[in-house]
Amino acid sequence: MAETIVPLSREEHRELAGELRVTDARLHELSDLVTGVYGSESRVAFMFRRAAESVGRLRHEMQTQAALDLPGDPTEQIYL
Repeated sequence: MAETIVPLSREEHRELAGELRVTDARLHELSDLVTGVYGSESRVAFMFRRAAESVGRLRHEMQTQAALDLPGDPTEQIYL
């Protein structure tokens, strides 16, 4: 049985974009903190960098998804 996909609304995309921006900024802060404490070559510093990079990639993918979900509606780079 096929599942009907209901895309996010413009407001839902805006809310999610805001949450992801906050998460991205916080992960970068924590990455800097951990790197300062344990050094840039530590495994935990590496993992924080990877997590922050992943959220950045997610934001780019969500920007693409917003353009698909809201055709003809300028998304104004809400995720970036």
